[in-house]
Amino acid sequence: MQLVFATNNLNKLKEVQSLIPPHIKLLSLKDIGCFEDVPETQDTIIGNAIQKAEYVKQHYGYDCFADDTGLEVEALNNEPGVYSARYAGPKRDANDNMDLLLKNLKNKPNRNALFKTVVALHLNGNLETFTGICKGEITTNKKGEKGFGYDPIFMPNGYTETFAEIDLKLKNKIGHRGKAVTLLVEFLSTL
Repeated sequence: MQLVFATNNLNKLKEVQSLIPPHIKLLSLKDIGCFEDVPETQDTIIGNAIQKAEYVKQHYGYDCFADDTGLEVEALNNEPGVYSARYAGPKRDANDNMDLLLKNLKNKPNRNALFKTVVALHLNGNLETFTGICKGEITTNKKGEKGFGYDPIFMPNGYTETFAEIDLKLKNKIGHRGKAVTLLVEFLSTL
C-alpha cells in the first residue's frame, strides 16, 4: 500500500514516518510533484484536515491522509485553535506565535491547554477521520530544542518536561499526533 501524507512540514513528516509500518510506503507532497500550498481555509481543525486530503485526491489522484493540529488554551477561550500556525500573523513563525501566546497568558493563573490533531484519510473513495488529544499546560518560558511549533512551551500532564525536551519516541507515544496516527495505522491494519 502506498499513501501520500499531505504535508510540507518536514518535522511532521519525520514524526509520522516513525509510526507508519514498513509495508505502507509513505509519499510526501514533494514525491508526487505537489509544490503549491495545499489549501486549509476551513474554520475547524477537522475541516482543514479533510480539505487537504480531498485536495490531494482530486488534483493528484493519490490515496492520501492529511492532518491539522491546533493548540487550545483554556484561559484564552480555546485560542489559538485552528489558527495556531498563523496566530501571530501570516508568516507562520513559531517563535512569534509562542511569544504572543505567552504575552496573552501573562498574569493568568489557568495555564491548562490541549493539543488536538485530526487525521483525515481519503482511501478508495471513502473518508475516515481520527482524533488525538494531549492535555497539558503552557509553561511560563520556552524550554528545549527538540520538536517544533509550540513544543517548547507545552508540558504534557504527568511530565516535568516540555515536548521540546522529550525524545521523539515518547512524544509519539503520549502526543496528539502520535495518538491520531496510531488510530489511522490500526484502521489500515484491518483492511
